[in-house]
Amino acid sequence: MLDSKIPGGPLKDKWTKHKNEINVVNPANKRFIDVIVVGSGLAGGAAAASLAELGYNVKCFCFQDSPRRAHSIAAQGGINAAKNYQNDGDSTYRLFYDTVKGGDYRAREANVYRLAEVSANIIDQCVAQGVPFAREYGGLLDNRSFGGVLVSRTFYAKGQTGQQLLLGAYSAMSRQIGKGKIKMYNRHEMLELVIVDGKARGIIARNLITGEIERHSAHAVVLGSGGYGNVFFLSTNAMGSNVSAAWRAHKKGAFFANPCYTQIHPTCIPRSGDYQSKLTLMSESLRNDGRIWVPKDMKDVEAIRAGKKKPTDLKEEERDYYLERRYPAFGNLVPRDVASRAAKERCDAGYGVNETGEAVYLDFSSAIMRYGREKATVDGIKNPSDQKVRELGEKIVEAKYGNLFQMYEKITDDNPYKTPMMIYPAVHYTMGGLWVDYNLMTTIPGCFAAGEANFSDHGANRLGASALMQGLADGYFVLPYTIGDYLANDIRTGEIPTDSKEFDEAEKDVKQRIERLINNKGTKSVDHFHKRLGKVMWDKVGMSRNAQGLQEAMAEIKQIREEFHNDVFVPGTANEFNPELEKATRVADFLELGELFAKDALERNESCGGHFREESVELDGEQKGEAKRDDVNFTYVAAWEWNGDPAASVVHKEQLEFKNIELKQRSYK
Repeated sequence: MLDSKIPGGPLKDKWTKHKNEINVVNPANKRFIDVIVVGSGLAGGAAAASLAELGYNVKCFCFQDSPRRAHSIAAQGGINAAKNYQNDGDSTYRLFYDTVKGGDYRAREANVYRLAEVSANIIDQCVAQGVPFAREYGGLLDNRSFGGVLVSRTFYAKGQTGQQLLLGAYSAMSRQIGKGKIKMYNRHEMLELVIVDGKARGIIARNLITGEIERHSAHAVVLGSGGYGNVFFLSTNAMGSNVSAAWRAHKKGAFFANPCYTQIHPTCIPRSGDYQSKLTLMSESLRNDGRIWVPKDMKDVEAIRAGKKKPTDLKEEERDYYLERRYPAFGNLVPRDVASRAAKERCDAGYGVNETGEAVYLDFSSAIMRYGREKATVDGIKNPSDQKVRELGEKIVEAKYGNLFQMYEKITDDNPYKTPMMIYPAVHYTMGGLWVDYNLMTTIPGCFAAGEANFSDHGANRLGASALMQGLADGYFVLPYTIGDYLANDIRTGEIPTDSKEFDEAEKDVKQRIERLINNKGTKSVDHFHKRLGKVMWDKVGMSRNAQGLQEAMAEIKQIREEFHNDVFVPGTANEFNPELEKATRVADFLELGELFAKDALERNESCGGHFREESVELDGEQKGEAKRDDVNFTYVAAWEWNGDPAASVVHKEQLEFKNIELKQRSYK
C-alpha cells in the first residue's frame, strides 16, 4: 500500500533523473488548473508563490490575519545549506550524512539527499528576494554552526531568520496576489478535505470573522499547515498552531506517519507557573557561544535556589559543564535530543538551579571575554582591564544575538550579559506528519503535504536550522516539479464543481461538528481539557517514555476526550467571530491525535532520536546511558491508517534502506 516512488539509479542522480522523466504541464495549460494551498508559512507560502509564478490558479488559506503572521516567523537561528563558504569541508554529501545521522537513521536516504542537493539554491533564491542575511568582513554571507555538525553551514539574519525568510516568501506571494494568480483567504480555517472519485478536489473552510462555511474546489490540495506540538499544550509553537488540516486529511484516508517523533528543544526559557499558555524559545545558535552548566556541589545548588548565592559567585572549578564533559567532540553543540536528555538527567538528579528544579545555565561570560580580548588586540589596546575587555566583548555578542538577549531580559527581568541565562527543554517541532511519497503526495491522490506537515526528511530528530531548509526546499524547488506530474492528467478536466454530493456531505459533517460543540452547554472550558491533555502528554509521552506510562496515557486521553465531548462549554454562536469555537475544533482533533501519538510510541519499543524509551538504553561501554536503537526490528516508517478510532488505527510499514550510509549507533563523543 506504501509506494514511495523513489527513483532508481545512483543516489546523486535520482532527483535529476526523476525531473527528466516525470510529466510536465504545458505553460499554456497551467491556467486551466486550480490548486489550493492551506497554510502561508515557508512551505505553503513558497509553494503558493512558485505555483502561481508557473501559471497555476492558486487559492491560499491561512487562519492568521496575514500570511506574514505564519508561525515560520518565530524561527530564530538560521537555515542550513551546503555552500561551503567557510571552506571547512562542507559538501552536499556531508549535509546529507549529518541529517540522516542526526535523525538517528530513521529518514529516507533519497529524500534527505534531495534536500541537501537543493539547499544551495534556496540561499540564492532568498538573496535575490532581498533577505538580509548576515555577512562577514569580505562581503560573503556569514555562517555559524548548529548542533550535530562539525562545520559551519547555517545562514542567518541575526536571531530573526524565520521572519526575514517569510517576508521573502510573502513578497513573492504579494506579487502574484497583485497579478490575480493567487486568491488569498486570510482568517479562514480548513475544517474538511473533500474527496471526489478518490481524489482530493477541495476543502470546506470557515470564515473566522463571520462564521460562514465555504466550499472551495481545486484539482489538487497542498497542505503546508505546520506541526502538532501544541498537543502538549505548553510548547514553543504559537498558540494557534494546530493539527486540524492534516488530521482532517488523515481521517479521509491520508496515512499519518511516526506521530511519536517529537523534538524537545533544549534551549527554552523555563516555565514560571501554571498560568502560562506557551513557552519561549531561545535560539540554538546561542549554543555556539554559550556554555551549559550546573553547579558540581549540591550545597551550591541549594544556596542558589535559596537566593544566598549567585551563579557568578561560582568559580570555574565549581561548575559542571556536563555537555563538554560527556561529549568532548561536540560539546555544547550536540544535537537537540542529546542536549535535552542531558539537561533532564542533571535536573532529575537534583541539580536544577531554579525554584522548581527545572533549569540549567547557559553562560556567555567566556565568549564575552574571548571576543573582548580579540577586539582589544584588533584595536591596538595594550593591557586592557577586565572591565574594558568585557565592555568590548558585550558589544560583539550584542551584534550577534542582541534581539535574543533583549527578549530574554524582557521575559525574565535578568540581564544575560551579566548573569547566565536559565534554560530548560520544551516541546518544539514534530518530525512526524502525513506520510508522503517522493513527490510529496499523501496516500490520497491529489493531496500533497509540504514542510512540517509531512514526515519525510528529519527521521526521529531534526537538526537545528533544517526546518526552514525543508519548508523552502519543498515549496520552491520540489513541489513545483512533482505536482505537475499529477496535474498533467487534469488539463481537460475543467473547473471542479462545488455543488456535488461530496461537497454537500463534507459541509454537512462540518456543520454538525460545530453545532454539537456550540449546543453542548457543558461546564468546563476548552482550555481545561487542553491543559489536562498536555499534562498527560508531558508526564507520560514526553522526554522519556515507558510501556506502562504509554498504556496509561492512551486510557487517560480517551477518558479526557469523552469528558470533552460531554462537558465542554463553548460560548457564543457558530455564525460570528468565536475564538473559543476555533480552539474547540482544534482541541477535538488533538484529543484524537494524542492517543495515536501514545499508541505509536508504545509500538516503537526502541529509543531513537527524540523518541526515548526507558526500556531501550545502552547498559555498558562508552555509550552507557545513551539511547539504544533496534535496527533489526524498527528500521521502518510507521504509517497509520484511520479506522474509526485512534486505538483501532492500523499500521503500515515502509521499510527504510541504507545503501549509501552505514547504519550504526550515533556517537557524539
